[in-house]
Amino acid sequence: MKLSARNQFQGTVTHMTQGQAMAEVTVKVGNLEVVAAITEGSVKTMGLKVNDAVTVAIKATDVMVGK
Repeated sequence: MKLSARNQFQGTVTHMTQGQAMAEVTVKVGNLEVVAAITEGSVKTMGLKVNDAVTVAIKATDVMVGK
């Protein structure tokens, strides 16, 4: 699959919290964790489960940096 998002990272699903309509999926990318809120339908369609290798694509209009 090709995406227009340039910020794509390979990672592993480490945790999932499923609700009635949405799921929170935590992906370990190197030393970082990325948390994504996706629909339950997407979890089922992709057959996502803990320890799956996935690609995280981040496309944002705002990126904040703090010091």
